[in-house]
Amino acid sequence: MSHRRPGEPPLPFADVQGVVFIGDIHRRWDLVARGLAARPEPPRHVVPLGDMECHAPLDDLAAPLLRAGIGLHWIFGNHDYDGGPEMWANLADPARNAATAAGALHGRVVEIAGLRVAGLGGTFRSRVWNPPGPPRLHGRADLPADIATLGPGWSADSAAALAHSLAAMAIWPEDVEALAARSADVLVTHEAPSSHPAGIAVIDRLARAMGAKLIIHGHHHVGYRADAVDGLAVLGVAAAWGADLAGRVWWAGEKERVVAAPPAGWSYRGG
Repeated sequence: MSHRRPGEPPLPFADVQGVVFIGDIHRRWDLVARGLAARPEPPRHVVPLGDMECHAPLDDLAAPLLRAGIGLHWIFGNHDYDGGPEMWANLADPARNAATAAGALHGRVVEIAGLRVAGLGGTFRSRVWNPPGPPRLHGRADLPADIATLGPGWSADSAAALAHSLAAMAIWPEDVEALAARSADVLVTHEAPSSHPAGIAVIDRLARAMGAKLIIHGHHHVGYRADAVDGLAVLGVAAAWGADLAGRVWWAGEKERVVAAPPAGWSYRGG
């Protein structure tokens, strides 16, 4: 991840201190614990950006952070259903997560350290919506009729599992539309906006509709800082890395992937 260079303008809201965004953890809570232990003071809030792959309830996995008084807010990613309904319940079931369930950001706007932070978890799934094409389905109420068209090759159990995973994990037009009617300073997503070569412009449009000046995302395991011509800024956070609103690295995680040259309309900061 690129450190902010001397003289380089910070990302928006850089004066807001103590909020750290954590890239895809993928069960590597040890990297988060090591990073936190190396800091002289803990952050006030952390925001995992999805793909935690909870092999135990999130309350248990995040217990060291909670005991340190760190506020936890989170979105989900495409791998948070890899272990099926059990893994999903470990993340999202309030009955298993009395302490962390309230930190779910998906589809919400929550004040964190004085900022309005909106959350959009998941990724685009072709059976629901594959941008830049139009959505196949608008809302979860459309799902039962669509699942009924799967055909005889699908068992009832397999069809039910697909329906549950799509309802839980896909990016749905109804959720994007609901968020677009709200206002936020920062939009936190798992899916990348078009600042990443594999990103999706729907995310950009949502941020602009909400009046957000900064998008922070995971998913691609790359750390970078980008600016659009209209001033919209993006911070990508690599897997299990921690970074703050200025783009400053709080700790390193897994080896980063390489990002190519910026797409048209975007410029990258740093090296």
